[in-house]
Amino acid sequence: MSVIVRVPTILRTYTGGARDVRVAVEGAGAQTVAGVLSALESGHPGILARVVDEEGRLRRFVNLYVDDEDVRGCGGLAAPVPPGSELVIVPAVAGG
Repeated sequence: MSVIVRVPTILRTYTGGARDVRVAVEGAGAQTVAGVLSALESGHPGILARVVDEEGRLRRFVNLYVDDEDVRGCGGLAAPVPPGSELVIVPAVAGG
């Protein structure tokens, strides 16, 4: 099984321009947000550092959703990601 990761335009340089990246969830830990992001990083080096900080925490200006649910409200990086789900990366937008 796999998970689809939807990548915002600003991070597509890491995915060769791909909007959607299919990530296998068979490996150990791949059924959590952290596991999916780690698997994404293995195929697309550099993308993980744009989503999590040096201490391994979700960057405050990045929002992640598993099937339309904000991961901050359901376990953060430990939130479950069932096979067949969609993980969406959404950078925060600010302006003035």
